Amino acid sequence: MQPGTKKFLRFSQAWLINTLAVLVAVYIVPGIHFGKDSGLLAPFIASLVLGILNAFIRPILMLLALPLLIFTLGLFTFVINALLLYFVGVLLAPHFQVDTFGSAFLGALIISIVSIALNALTGAGNASVTFQRRPPPPKKSDDDGPVIDI
Repeated sequence: MQPGTKKFLRFSQAWLINTLAVLVAVYIVPGIHFGKDSGLLAPFIASLVLGILNAFIRPILMLLALPLLIFTLGLFTFVINALLLYFVGVLLAPHFQVDTFGSAFLGALIISIVSIALNALTGAGNASVTFQRRPPPPKKSDDDGPVIDI
């Protein structure tokens, strides 16, 4: 497989996983919803815009909030994710809406959990689950007891 095709397949898989995570958040969180006249294309566009913001704006916000991230041991990342989700709702206002910051926070938390779970199940991204078996303990024989030399 050519490198360009492989990159496109990884991008498509990540986009589909992100779209499914956004759909789960829309169905669970009451403050996040699609517009009445928005069709099937709205979840795909919302997840694409969220992915673009995560790629370009999120690193800048993480750098600016570095003292807060260190002080909160990384928990401020959830606030940054919520801000980005809320901003997607502002950008796509008639088709994708996020009513309050609280619903954006809960939606970002759900999107993160679902994305991590789906990435672990599919092996996409950096998340993967591996199971390793411990080697069996060495067999003891009668000659392996303590030795006392006098």
